[in-house]
Amino acid sequence: MRAVLRAVPVLVVFWLVLSGHFEVLFLILGAASVLLVCLLWRRAGVVERDGVTLPLVLRLLRYLPWLGVEVLVSAFAVARKVWAPRPALRPVVDSTPSSGLSVFSQVVYANSITFTPGTLSLDVDDDSIKVHSLDESGVEGLRAGAMLRQVRRLEPRR
Repeated sequence: MRAVLRAVPVLVVFWLVLSGHFEVLFLILGAASVLLVCLLWRRAGVVERDGVTLPLVLRLLRYLPWLGVEVLVSAFAVARKVWAPRPALRPVVDSTPSSGLSVFSQVVYANSITFTPGTLSLDVDDDSIKVHSLDESGVEGLRAGAMLRQVRRLEPRR
């Protein structure tokens, strides 16, 4: 229960930053949204396992801008490939390693792959993620490991 209470201020600030409105209706809707998220977290059992901590939030705030840049770079690359006079797309399904990640980090990694244009996470195993890509370069980029290194930085320091 303490983890839920620690998450409430983070969620409230997140809501206020995203909405930018301070009218009564928006504040009531924000409070209802925060309550709903806390109830869902508790019901899913996430709070007991992982919890939201300030260090995790700070690491996520460092990761999200990096991911945003990667998404933009990939979006331009995909647009260039698709709009080429003769698109040379050769879809491929392959695996990229993900061993040693916590469940939370695996979810972040798989979602980051899917969020990046041109790639899609199909299946998550303990040591790899099966990925569909528009061409081999998407999987090769993941195997290079930049995204995996960034996701590993989200892991708590031991």
